Amino acid sequence: MPLTDWLDRLFPSPDLDDLVFWALDLETSGLKAGPDRIVSVGMVPIRRGVIKYGAHFHSFVRPPELERLSTEGIRAHHILPAELETAPPLADVLTEIDRRLHEGVLLLHFAALDLAFLKDAYRRQARRWPAPAVVDTVALILKLQQRLEQWTPNPTPMRTSLAESRAALGLPAYPGHDALSDAVATAELFLVLRQRMGAGKLRHIR
Repeated sequence: MPLTDWLDRLFPSPDLDDLVFWALDLETSGLKAGPDRIVSVGMVPIRRGVIKYGAHFHSFVRPPELERLSTEGIRAHHILPAELETAPPLADVLTEIDRRLHEGVLLLHFAALDLAFLKDAYRRQARRWPAPAVVDTVALILKLQQRLEQWTPNPTPMRTSLAESRAALGLPAYPGHDALSDAVATAELFLVLRQRMGAGKLRHIR
């Protein structure tokens, strides 16, 4: 029996195409979860290995005390406070996020940052964190780099920023710091990475 079959028996893991992945990106007023706030969210699902853009979710978020909101993030995402005045509050947006997180795997690029803001948002709304399985495309880039170092003499180090890693893998450039655009960019990057890694099961990418 092939080694992979033994591993599947010893460590059963679902096939990637049997899972729903929700690629998510947040735009925030700054980089510190707690004092800073979520101002925009974008999510897009991957079903059976295909990005279903028509099922995407995208929303601005109206933070409390809008007049005191840090403007640090404006230099990156260009979302002005005036654009948030009529946006739904965090409680409403979090309901939409939560429904999707319960459906499948959470897919992020540089997971530590967005996870910190998501968990802070759940805490603020006194909601239970659903603890979805999380896949980080930055971690996959580093795993792929390790493989290249084993089999390729002096491989070119891969960059881990979303734009640079996409360019290195031949993916087109998208406008950055837009929550929905970055969610789609993350989803596309993930599909290329899993193909390059020959990953077929969840345990191959976590």
